[in-house]
Amino acid sequence: MAEFVRLEVEDGVGTLRLDRPKMNALNVQVQEEIRAAAAEASERDDVRAVVLYGGEKVFAAGADIKEMADMSYADMNRRSGPLQSALTAVARIPKPVVAAVTGYALGGGCELALCADIRIAAEDAKLGQPEILLGIIPGAGGTQRLTRLVGPSKAKDIIFSGRFVKADEALAIGLVDRVVPAEKVYDEALAWARQFTNAAAVALRAAKESIDRGIEVDLDTGLEIERAHFAGLFATEDRSIGMRSFVENGPGKAGFVGR
Repeated sequence: MAEFVRLEVEDGVGTLRLDRPKMNALNVQVQEEIRAAAAEASERDDVRAVVLYGGEKVFAAGADIKEMADMSYADMNRRSGPLQSALTAVARIPKPVVAAVTGYALGGGCELALCADIRIAAEDAKLGQPEILLGIIPGAGGTQRLTRLVGPSKAKDIIFSGRFVKADEALAIGLVDRVVPAEKVYDEALAWARQFTNAAAVALRAAKESIDRGIEVDLDTGLEIERAHFAGLFATEDRSIGMRSFVENGPGKAGFVGR
């Protein structure tokens, strides 16, 4: 039984919940529990979409600096790979994922939010990559995912300075996708996730992988990734259901089965 991270499933939505008081610091144990919860969310057929949530007060304030302070180069050389891959496990969940960001999402917490497909933030949320203030750089995907999301110049400004980004600026630069009152963050994220509980799960997986893999390669390779997934979906039961329903009843009325 995980101590600090749990997957709570209700009506097709899995909430990957961080609960390590006071600030959800991502120590090694939390990192590995995130990996396990992401794997469970990926594998469970009753989970059709995922919400990342740290609670009403804070998303995650970053890595556990007390733990990291005593690590040598050799220690971190061994640990940096598992650190990255633990968060990448969230990015690789083959289902829609939304981060519900309250309070602080800093350092590793910001990097975790970047692993979601979209981010819904509280009006008073603050995001950032302050690692430079510790004499290091982001090590769990921040230099890569942030750059791909907001562009290199904005990512450099945020990472070079280590400053906190308020919610309104985060929305303006595309770091978050929606800003709502703090008390509505989780409900908004849940509503976004629930729209996929009866959707064509295999097609969603194909769409997510086509986009995520496509931005990593040249256009011709990306188009081939799309083509292969597009053609492959013609072997699914959902494709037959969807097209037959469209012909007989019009759009948006198919009862998909997720196969």
